[in-house]
Amino acid sequence: MTIYNINFGIGWASSGVEYAQAYRAKLLRNFKHPLKFVFIDLIQNENIQTYTENMGFQDDEVIWLYQYFSDIPIAPTTYTVDDLLDTVQNQVARTEQAGAVRRLFMPGNQNFITCYLKDAEGDIVNRAEFVVNGNLIRKDFYSYTRIYSEFYAPFEQRAKVYLRQFYNQDGSIAYQEFIDGDRHMYSFKDAKFYSKEAFVAYFMEQLDLTADDVVILDRASHELHIGQAILQHKGDSKLGVVVHAEHFSEGSTNDETILWNNYYEYQFRNAPEFDFFITATDLQNEILTQQMQYYQDHTPNIHTIPVGSLHELSYPEKGETRHPYSIISASRLASEKHVDWLIRGVVKTKAVLPEITFDIYGEGGERTALQDLIQELGAEDYIHLHGHVNLAQIYPRYDLFVSGSTSEGFGLTLMEAIGAGLGMIGFDVKYGNPTFIEHGENGYLIPIDLKQDRLDEITDRIASRIVDYFQGNTEAFHEKSYEIAEAFKTAHIQEKWRNLIGEVLND
Repeated sequence: MTIYNINFGIGWASSGVEYAQAYRAKLLRNFKHPLKFVFIDLIQNENIQTYTENMGFQDDEVIWLYQYFSDIPIAPTTYTVDDLLDTVQNQVARTEQAGAVRRLFMPGNQNFITCYLKDAEGDIVNRAEFVVNGNLIRKDFYSYTRIYSEFYAPFEQRAKVYLRQFYNQDGSIAYQEFIDGDRHMYSFKDAKFYSKEAFVAYFMEQLDLTADDVVILDRASHELHIGQAILQHKGDSKLGVVVHAEHFSEGSTNDETILWNNYYEYQFRNAPEFDFFITATDLQNEILTQQMQYYQDHTPNIHTIPVGSLHELSYPEKGETRHPYSIISASRLASEKHVDWLIRGVVKTKAVLPEITFDIYGEGGERTALQDLIQELGAEDYIHLHGHVNLAQIYPRYDLFVSGSTSEGFGLTLMEAIGAGLGMIGFDVKYGNPTFIEHGENGYLIPIDLKQDRLDEITDRIASRIVDYFQGNTEAFHEKSYEIAEAFKTAHIQEKWRNLIGEVLND
């Protein structure tokens, strides 16, 4: 019996879905059932193992669709520049390096290999690009050996990829992927598949699933609609769906129709074919149940299981106290997280609370814009971006956690924050904030109307509630957060998973 968890990709700036999977892995490792986390996106910048290890997955738990059909296991990158040079006949004429990019020049006209190193000081190579006579002809991707290659040809003054070749440990070809624009053909010795969906279906068949297996879809609809491929090839396994975000568009829903989130539309419209659904909060469970009953005349089997848990509550270290007037936020630095609103709100509190500080943790595409905003507002002395950091021991140093997100399926950082006893401020939106913030008890829920509220109105409310918090009884807020956090301790969440698995497998 194996529990398979299916997702798309993973990276350094992973989303809440990947963090939820990592939490789940910690919980389910205590059970007797083997775990597998399946990633189906093509991952190129680094060996997938670097990303999965960073998230806390064990190598033998990871299945990468593209590597599954070779005999090369998921393993750390140890391939070196010297290993690469052993495969090259020409001698290196000279070497140049800028940061973690090392270029090896060969004799001839514009012949060189560009090595993308794991770090600037080392010799371990993530991938290499081969240029002959000024034209890119191949890219190789490594772990402890070459995993796959991409082959290129000139097209309209650019290098165009036309073939990916995946290898076994002995260098033999496991299979090939031929590429012509948006068309892909996957060629095996005994089969050919003319779409990614068919490739995924073939993968599902190879798993040879039985009634003792459980398949959990964390994502299934994307630019690729793989839900059908998985459903049709699940065999006798039990198939479930985890709902990680807002599952419908409220503005496009009326008494006649509902617009499902496109990540879940296929699953919801075929809900009777799925054995169970999982939501992270009771509120979302209730809403989704009512909607399926009303719009689809179907009562689904929905379990509420938080996507994370707290192994233990965390407190300031002995002899230390929380930094006075300190605020923390932690999220991907993406536009939908509205960290810029938080920055503007904190700046507005400065005149009332001159000791205020605001530390922002996380990475993402908005980092540069946020840093520019901090400088523009003259807040460099008390608002800082700290990047991606393990926050386990950092949360208890702070007094208040603030969130700018206007939609959270759960909110792992919210859970972690109450587990460290922080006061909480966030918008009164589904689903995470009302789960972790009890208005006036451990923090404040801020009303918001995204269609009508102006930026000044929103940031004024943020500032007002920050002032209310620090002028109130902060110790009472801390105690209430700890009280709320009790329900999210690991033992309680493990029992929920145990009950679900027992139910679907009839254990």
